[in-house]
Amino acid sequence: MSIQLPEPQESILQRREQIVAGLARILPADGLISNEDECRAYEADALTAYRRVPMAVVLPSTTEQVSEILKFCHEHGVKVVPRGAGTSLAGGALPVEDGIVLGVSKMSQILDVDYVNRTARVQSGVTNINITNAVSADGFFYAPDPSSQLACTIAGNIAMNSGGAHCLKYGVTTNNILGVTIVLMDGTIVEVGGEHLDSEGYDLLGLIIGSEGQLGVVTEATVRILRAAEGARPMLMGFNSPSDAGACVAAIIGSGIIPVAIEYMDRPAIKVCEAFAHAGYPLDVEALLIIEVEGSEDEMEDLLERITTIAKDYNPTMSKVSQSEAESARIWAGRKSAFGAMGRISDYMCMDGTIPTGQLPNVLEGIDAIVKHYGLGVANIFHAGDGNLHPLILYNINDPAECEKAEEAGADILKLCVEVGGCLTGEHGVGIEKRDLMVDQFNQVDLDQQMTIKTMLDPQWLLNPVKVFPLEGRPEPHDKAMPLATPDLAASDVAAE
Repeated sequence: MSIQLPEPQESILQRREQIVAGLARILPADGLISNEDECRAYEADALTAYRRVPMAVVLPSTTEQVSEILKFCHEHGVKVVPRGAGTSLAGGALPVEDGIVLGVSKMSQILDVDYVNRTARVQSGVTNINITNAVSADGFFYAPDPSSQLACTIAGNIAMNSGGAHCLKYGVTTNNILGVTIVLMDGTIVEVGGEHLDSEGYDLLGLIIGSEGQLGVVTEATVRILRAAEGARPMLMGFNSPSDAGACVAAIIGSGIIPVAIEYMDRPAIKVCEAFAHAGYPLDVEALLIIEVEGSEDEMEDLLERITTIAKDYNPTMSKVSQSEAESARIWAGRKSAFGAMGRISDYMCMDGTIPTGQLPNVLEGIDAIVKHYGLGVANIFHAGDGNLHPLILYNINDPAECEKAEEAGADILKLCVEVGGCLTGEHGVGIEKRDLMVDQFNQVDLDQQMTIKTMLDPQWLLNPVKVFPLEGRPEPHDKAMPLATPDLAASDVAAE
């Protein structure tokens, strides 16, 4: 399965200099990158197997600038790929050669914190961790915590509906966003939701979160901030088989206990993470669970005791509860650095399927069989508590044959997730990676309904094109691009900052 990208539109490329000149009249000099070598820094996101150099990169700092950029691109048929920090593992921010990248990295201000209503208003280029950093001194935090939270932006979190280790208890991005400012492709600025918990009418916020930059560019967000728990404590639990570990996870969730997090690592992942982070992981087990609970001392002790009792039926070979904040920090440092640590020893393709937790034992066995069939390796690191799998398929990126095998193995794993009642993505999004697999989860009627919404808000399909939906079966763009105005007319129509 080789992902195909359409050829660039020659008419747009021929007008490149005029398009760049028009964008230059909207943005200050440091907000526009048009040199090919400098644009190359944006040619890929974290799915580095695919690369395209955009015509230009724009870096606005205000909602108004985003509006003017999109209005200009809409009028002249220029494709736009929104980009947060480029941490997408599904190719969600992969550029197109006949379009521009719109990055939100300069929109990084925390605009307001309201402790009474437990909300914060932020620009969408704020990094995930910096929201918590801004409120932690007052005993609050922002719950979603992807592994890339040091770098990933709220814009990207909203686009892909990201989660993280602690989403088991606190939910993913959609459960922690109350409102957004979004700019549509024609430049219209829309406010959706707000500081209140529930909005009347259609759930437009639910439509926007997870839409992967297909419907508009989010420039600001109102997020929920939560009071930090009195205490938190992780424990490590090792098993001699992945199936026992998976069954234990299902039993814990089935009992009604909802820990803050249940993370899973298999032997290859344990070995690599321990060598990198020295977290204190056991090296003589086939599977490891990191289970964290929170609350008062009595509450944590009670939960850990109950979890330990449940686990006895699944033959754990070791169990260790963290005894200090420093030890807890090491345990989580190992988990948070897992993807980077694995990258030190091998190229890998990271999958992102989600399954019912009761299917964990069967699916883990299935993943192992699939990867062995293709003669490749695998390391499993994932959010076991909510069934969000992240198998890392290990291969040599410089070997075209192995690249193709890795893609085919990944497709088979995602199809397996759908077959057992799961879905193609939990938090990485569809992007370009899973685009052609959408037909395995949705029938044509389902896809047509989704694409109708896309067409209503972006008639020319200019926003993040070639992503999410299979190339075949797409509607024809409704609007035609207007010719570029002369430089003098453009200068009078576009406000410069």
